[in-house]
Amino acid sequence: MTPQTNYFQAFLATVLQTNLNECEEVSGTGSYDCQGADTGQNMFFNVDTFEPLIFNEGYRYAVEMYSRFVMASNCQEQIKNGEKCSRKTAFPTGRCAGVISMPGTMTNLLREGGKYAPDPAQLMESVLPEGEYWGRRKVFPGSRKVVNWKKDGLPLEDCTARLCPLAKDGINYAPFFAEGGESYALNGRQSKPAATDAMWDLFTWLAEMPVGEVPLAGIYRKSQLTDEAIEDLATLWNNTVMAEDLNDVLVEYFKSEEEGGNSVQDLFIIGFPSYNEALDTELHKNLILAPIESGGLFNMDDPSKSLHPVDDKEEFDERYNRFIKDLATRYDEVNAQQDGGALQQLSLWRGALDISPSKSKEEICADLLVVGDHTNFDKLECLNVVDLKALCQSQKESVVAYDPDACKTEDNNSTIIIAVLCSIVGAILLAGIVYFVYKRYQSYRRIRIAHEQLMEATLNESIRALHSLDYPLHLVRGEEFASEGKLMRHEVLRNTHKLTVLDSLADVDAFIAAGKHVVFFSHQWTSFTVPDPSGNQYASMCSSVKSLAKEKGWDESLKDVFIWVDYSCIPQANASTQNLAIRSLAAYASSATFFIITAPDTKHADLDDVCDLDTYQKRMWCRAEQVCHSMRNGTEGMYLADANGGITPVSSDFFNDSLHVFDGELTCCRLEHKGMGACDRQSLVIPLLGLYGELFRAKQEFENGKGGNAEALTSVNAFLKEIEKQQDEVFPRTFNRVMWRKNKRIEEEVLLFGDLIDRMKARIISGGGFDIDEDAENVGTMSTTTKGSDSFLRHGSDFLRHGVVHGSSTISGGSGSKVQIETAVGTLAETMEEP
Repeated sequence: MTPQTNYFQAFLATVLQTNLNECEEVSGTGSYDCQGADTGQNMFFNVDTFEPLIFNEGYRYAVEMYSRFVMASNCQEQIKNGEKCSRKTAFPTGRCAGVISMPGTMTNLLREGGKYAPDPAQLMESVLPEGEYWGRRKVFPGSRKVVNWKKDGLPLEDCTARLCPLAKDGINYAPFFAEGGESYALNGRQSKPAATDAMWDLFTWLAEMPVGEVPLAGIYRKSQLTDEAIEDLATLWNNTVMAEDLNDVLVEYFKSEEEGGNSVQDLFIIGFPSYNEALDTELHKNLILAPIESGGLFNMDDPSKSLHPVDDKEEFDERYNRFIKDLATRYDEVNAQQDGGALQQLSLWRGALDISPSKSKEEICADLLVVGDHTNFDKLECLNVVDLKALCQSQKESVVAYDPDACKTEDNNSTIIIAVLCSIVGAILLAGIVYFVYKRYQSYRRIRIAHEQLMEATLNESIRALHSLDYPLHLVRGEEFASEGKLMRHEVLRNTHKLTVLDSLADVDAFIAAGKHVVFFSHQWTSFTVPDPSGNQYASMCSSVKSLAKEKGWDESLKDVFIWVDYSCIPQANASTQNLAIRSLAAYASSATFFIITAPDTKHADLDDVCDLDTYQKRMWCRAEQVCHSMRNGTEGMYLADANGGITPVSSDFFNDSLHVFDGELTCCRLEHKGMGACDRQSLVIPLLGLYGELFRAKQEFENGKGGNAEALTSVNAFLKEIEKQQDEVFPRTFNRVMWRKNKRIEEEVLLFGDLIDRMKARIISGGGFDIDEDAENVGTMSTTTKGSDSFLRHGSDFLRHGVVHGSSTISGGSGSKVQIETAVGTLAETMEEP
């Protein structure tokens, strides 16, 4: 073998990682279903504190096993002779009983004629029993002992069914695939078109090569493991056994969590080379391969007398403890070299592992205070990101436990008044009281002004949200959507260049003006981990969009139809970008030209419930999507996908329930917001407030004689009247939220809309600003005022919608004709003024 950090980590992985998600025993089967909450298990750093996972019995056990393999390997002879300890030079001698390597290099070690393979004459095949074959592969290593993450001290215990739910025959496997290979990149911004096309052809060629021909044999994918691919590989190698062995190993490595896999993620964060170098230096150069007289384990004179972790336990432990201390110091130094320090690294690591629920840096630090971990709170330098006085409002006890003075209020004025009262009487006492009242009044004024500023900022933000996207709109072309065979994950479509990206609402308007149709699919997930495991909803989506195309007379190939559906169009792997996209969900729904609800009767994969139209309509996010679309576009383009593959227009009775968005069910409320900073209800205030203001403004401007379509305004008025009849139910002023703090259940009344709806009406009625000072051609669905005959209501439409009218806009079509984009509150050609 060759001593390398990735080989040591392969030993370590099987001891530290048993299951990435919480598991429940399937009654009566002896097997476990592992689809619960994230466990946070990994082999590098704690996901709450970023402490390196080296202070436990499991780490020592892995070092012990790995060092014993190194001492029993070719390193005994090569290190003593002053040579580099390398499997690539040792294995060709034919003296090795086995070899530890990654699959790519292993091929060149085992295949006859391989770069590092022994000469056939040197193979010790004579010692093999009849029927056995030289050069077999096996998934390695595994461990019968693992760390128990649920016990204090993280003890090392025997692998049981409950402790190792994914084990095979009592052995825990945790494949760590750190294969080397070649990297390629394309600079699309600077490359000439011919060079770009050539590089793209190269990427495509590499992606289609069989596994036996890929450079360094180090680029693998599941498509290479089909029966046909393995047969081709066996023919290429002229060796069926070797091809089938490679298949068995890679199938195990590629298993997803849903398939019973337990693969370990590499340290994909900034600074990875520095962390790796620190481990390599301390483990190999300063411990295992360092001479005994220099504090290491290796006996240069007689390698067989190197320190043994069991036979020489006392000396081994003394050197091991120094190794752990030095490694922790080196890791701290690497953290200090990164921008943002250990706290930033922790945030990146949680994102790389896709830990749910996601946490901001402030939430990470606040949670450390809740559990009383003041050491790591200081080590992460949390005082740089949290305000203790602000935390006093929500978790006073935990803040006081850290800093007893943090929540004390300083009232110098009161102290002065008390001193005056003790020394002066009469008129001075009266003056002191007046002064105190005056200061209290000033405080009240400051609070009142701050509240007013907050309300105005919220109104301004709701208006801004109408005109911009926090995250670009991603769409899937209809013909590609229908050909995929199932709902595809966003990252898969992104990496295969099957997503159309619109960066601003101006792009959306121009896109629709060019004759493209955007269809928004609204549905509920029928599993905790994937949206549509049965495929029922996908089949319904395909049928309904084809029915819509036929009804509207579109090209039935769906080449001009573009689909939005959450799993494909919102990032799934990166929590930060996912949150940005969710913040833009209201804009996505309101920007679509058509809206289809897909809710076929389907059994929930993780519950006993049946998901149907009734359960769909109970979900708050489903209601929110409907309302966001209808408040901009009305219900004319909204349909229900029926059981026969057709579509039915949404009825007004159905939409009456949808208006009560905030009565809908939410997962965060069901979980009582454990580990969460806010309720999802709060994230909808700004988009719904802005959309309501847009409708109300349209009504006011028409009534004030500033243009508009009377027939369209009739529908707008009816919609607004329905809202106003039940305003406090549609836009609740407050709501009751249940939170958990320091393991205590707290129920509290939280401000939601407050008087924001009334403020929005008052601003519009008074002629106050509903505008943002930006360059009109960069804004999209926004302008300031309606002028002349250019109405902001599209002729013939029942609501405020996308559309085009011929005019003097600066957006030009491909033929040179100019198209004016119609928007909810004006046209793109107008100049915006700051309110």
